Formats: sequence, C-alpha cells, structure tokens
Amino acid sequence: MRKLFGTDGVRGTANTHPMTAEMALRIGAAVGRYFRREAGGVHRVVIGKDTRLSGYMFENALTAGLASTGMNVLLLGPVPTPAVGLMTRSMRADLGVMISASHNSAEDNGIKFFGPDGFKLSDQAEMEIEEMVATGVRLAQAHNIGRVRRVDDARFRYGERVKSSLTRGLRLDGLKVVVDCANGAAHRTAPEILWELGADVVPIGTSPDGLNINRGCGSTCPRTAAEAVVAHGADVGICLDGDADRVIVLDEHGTVADGDQIMALLAARWAAEGQLQGGALVATVMSNLGLERFLGDRGIGLERTAVGDRYVVERMREGGFNLGGEQSGHIVMSDFSTTGDGLMAGLHFLGEMMRSGQPSSELVRQFVPVPQLLKNVRFAKGQTPLDTASVQSAIAEAEGVLNGTGRLLIRKSGTEPLIRVMAECEDEALLERTVDSVVEAVADAVQA
Repeated sequence: MRKLFGTDGVRGTANTHPMTAEMALRIGAAVGRYFRREAGGVHRVVIGKDTRLSGYMFENALTAGLASTGMNVLLLGPVPTPAVGLMTRSMRADLGVMISASHNSAEDNGIKFFGPDGFKLSDQAEMEIEEMVATGVRLAQAHNIGRVRRVDDARFRYGERVKSSLTRGLRLDGLKVVVDCANGAAHRTAPEILWELGADVVPIGTSPDGLNINRGCGSTCPRTAAEAVVAHGADVGICLDGDADRVIVLDEHGTVADGDQIMALLAARWAAEGQLQGGALVATVMSNLGLERFLGDRGIGLERTAVGDRYVVERMREGGFNLGGEQSGHIVMSDFSTTGDGLMAGLHFLGEMMRSGQPSSELVRQFVPVPQLLKNVRFAKGQTPLDTASVQSAIAEAEGVLNGTGRLLIRKSGTEPLIRVMAECEDEALLERTVDSVVEAVADAVQA
C-alpha cells in the first residue's frame, strides 16, 4: 500500500512528515531517477506552484533533488495546476511537478506529478517512486548534474491555450463577472483573461501574502464572491480554488452551482451538437443522483469512478470520453486539457451565457438535486475508525434503512485526515438521521 501518495499526490502540513524539505529532496531525487532510467539524452522537468509561503521551500528542495539525478529543471513560478500539465507536454519535458495543496488551507502543501503526456501519474508509477524514496537512488556524476532556469511566460502560454478552447471570435462584451481567485495560483491569470475577452471584471482574492490562500474566499467559501456579485450587480460569479483546477459558479443572485450542474449543462450542450464522445459523462460516486436522472432523460450515460479527478481522467482515456469531472468543481475537457481546469470550465459557462442569451440563473439549475448530506469526522494519525465493529454495524444498519430509497457512501479522504459520510435520500428527515447515526459511530470510535 502507498504511504506517501494519496488520491492527488503527496499532501500534508508543511514542516510535518511527509511534507518536509528533507522528504521533498528525497522525492525529487527518486522521481528524477524514475524518469531517467533510460540513459542518454536531455531530461527536463517543469515545476509550478501556487502562492503558499512554503512553496519556496519545496520548490528549492525538489529542484535540488531533481538536479542531483541529472534532470534539467524549468521553474514556472505561480501558475494553475492545468498549466503544468500543458507545459509538460508542450515543452517536451519528461515530468511536470505542481506544488500545491489545492483547496486546503495555507499551512498545508502538496506535490503532484504529471508524466510526459501531461497526465497525472498512475498508482503503479507512484508505488514505484515510493519504493525508490525508501531505498534511495543513485545520483548523477558531477559533470551530469542538471541545470536550472526560470520560464517567465508560462502563465501567458497557458492563458492563450485556455482562450483557444472557446468558439473562435467569442467575446464577453457587456458581461460583468466577479472572479474569486482564492488568493491563489490564478490571481493574475484569471482576471487578465476575462478582461482580454471583453468582460467587465470585478476581481477578488487577488492579493496573496503566502498565508491567505483559500482563506474566506474561493470555491470552498463562495459567500464572499456571492456578496460581491450582489453588491456590484454582476451577471455571474466564478470562484476558483488555490490552484485553479476547480470552479464553482454563482448566478446573478449569488446562488451557488456546483460541478454537477456545470457538467450537466456542458454534457447536454455537447450531446445536442454531436460533440460528446462516447455518449456519456464521467463523474465520481459523489455526483448527485439528480445528475444521473437528468442525463438519462436525454439518452446520455453516466460513468462513475472513485473520488479523485485523476480517476475520472483514467476512465475518460480508457473509454474514449471527452467530458468528466467532480461535484467539487473539477471539470475535465480532454479535448483541451489533461486535468481539471476551473478557469477553462468557467469560461465555457460564460460562453454558454453569451451563446444562449440566458441569464446565469437559468443555466445554473439544470436539474433538481436529490437531497444530499455530507458530514466529516476528523481522526488522528494511525487511527482506523472504519475498521471497528461498531462502525461497521452502524453502516450496515444505515444501508438497510436506505435500501431502495437512497444511497450511502462512506470513505476516507485521500487529501485530509477525514472520514467522509455522505448519503442521498428524498426524505430529508430520514437522510439526516441516517448520516448522523454513522457520524456518531465514527466519532465514538475516534475518541475511544
């Protein structure tokens, strides 16, 4: 079993195992050696980051580790995660690295890896790299140590790619847009792109100080943007997270639309135009049952995967699908990007507003969601509350109660020390009782 890697790379609190400078150095050396297994030729890696204070520390540690195995390192600076996937492929690099803990708070950080094709690494590759971290690697000879340089125009290259995904000639003239950049990686890129396309831009969350990423703003806290939408009389709000790989949309009243609603809009539109490859949308087990019914009514299939946008992408690649994502706002449009791209998805929503002439309030409500409740229980390192008999019993009882009327999903988060308990049911009172019964059992097991 993997010990370092979770569902989206290595993640944790900065300066606490495994997110220490020493471990980042070892990981850099291991992944560098992994991608230099074949001798000869020039080997290069691109490294991007978000705006966390600890990003400087990990950037330097990873750079040292990678260079020590002969990898030439290209530093992109603060860029969205999808920009790293793009630049890895366009610069013919062997490897891409993104230093970010995505939507987590500033004290956390993480390391995500992309292969030469711009896609995130497989579980098997991550397991092999973990083994190399544990056993150590052979370093390059002194004359073969890698070189390091900065790439100054990465965000501009990425911006052009994002704009090129839209219908040629599309402009956003007359559209007032609040864009919340979460004080993160897109704090300059997103407002610039919207302005270039003609929108009247109201930017918020664009003053990162290393400690305020995702704090009271962004896709995990859309209240700030919702207030700005109403106060400025904006037509729509776009909320990104710290590394801009997910998006939440707000209508002109400040009402929130999650990834399920955005995917429903895009899937229906693409299917009507014959652009939806494979006749299906790929989403995770967390997506609402209402989305599944909406798609079914239109003859569109729904392929469900484990939670994590890379599992969505793996299924898309296996089945030849070109649209997928997560309820949390990771939207993957594989015709244009190798991973979730919040800014790109947000622009396509704005494009649909311009094409249809409909207000955002008409587009954010594609289907009526089945009541869904999600609660989290935090646990300590080393605890395995889901393995206890009392929790197993509570889960079995809850599944029996919901049998035929809803569904229950309990899982361990791959990015935080949390047990997530989610259920769907038309009967909201029954829904709350069911979730609470499992949450109580998990909490008791944690405290025991």
